[in-house]
Amino acid sequence: MNAIKKHRVLPGFGLSLGTSLFYLGLIVLLPLSALIFRSSALGWQGLWEILGSERVLRSYRLTLGTSFAAAGVNAVFGFIIAWFLVRVKFPGKKIVDSLIDLPFALPTAVSGIALTAIYSRNGWLGAPLEALGIKVAFTPVGITFAMILVGLPFVVRTVQPALEELETELEEAALSLGAGRWKTFCRVIFPMVLPSLMTGFAMAFARALGEYGSVVFIAGNMPMKTEIASLLIITKLEQYDYAGATAIAIGMLAISFLLLLLINGLQSWSSRRLKGI
Repeated sequence: MNAIKKHRVLPGFGLSLGTSLFYLGLIVLLPLSALIFRSSALGWQGLWEILGSERVLRSYRLTLGTSFAAAGVNAVFGFIIAWFLVRVKFPGKKIVDSLIDLPFALPTAVSGIALTAIYSRNGWLGAPLEALGIKVAFTPVGITFAMILVGLPFVVRTVQPALEELETELEEAALSLGAGRWKTFCRVIFPMVLPSLMTGFAMAFARALGEYGSVVFIAGNMPMKTEIASLLIITKLEQYDYAGATAIAIGMLAISFLLLLLINGLQSWSSRRLKGI
């Protein structure tokens, strides 16, 4: 009797898994390990002295605050844009759809220069806003605007497929049972799109946390005022303070990881809750 040969569901799974882990370690884990090793030269006391300084804490507060605000704005308006691209037919729809991806192709330094020129005191939008007492360039507001620009495509491109795959029969059933459009949106559409929306929010938030090119010009780089963490890291590197730069990066990395872990946990919870309904 011939032995029955067992076949794996995925051919070459061991080789592909090993290749993936090797690539992950080489590209991600190895640089992070080097970052931790370089900052370990400071010791715990030196690390806490750097991370606890007022300048670093203010840069963290500014970075996290503006990143969260930008991701929140992108979640709202990104959802609206994705909705119109999927549900509404209008002239120039393909052009608008193509413009969404423009921040991906546009160099971030170019977008930063453009934003600074537009929102400066003598800019097209900066001058009218300045007359109203609203200053954008060289303020946290300008930093938020730059982060909104680079993070918007992540939300739109994440929510758009979820809206396209949404079954219209569910909406029609809700309407036939007497539910209004607003109630149908809140009870049927939004809960099904929420996991994708939270994914887009997390991606936009992560993108804003590490943004540098589009922020460096419009921020003004004023210490204790408009200096985000990435700008402070570059400043430390220019001063050949490599240990201080890696320490600031380690702190930002830990905070970002915890926040993204929390967001992903909420996303998983909402997905399980949706499947249980």
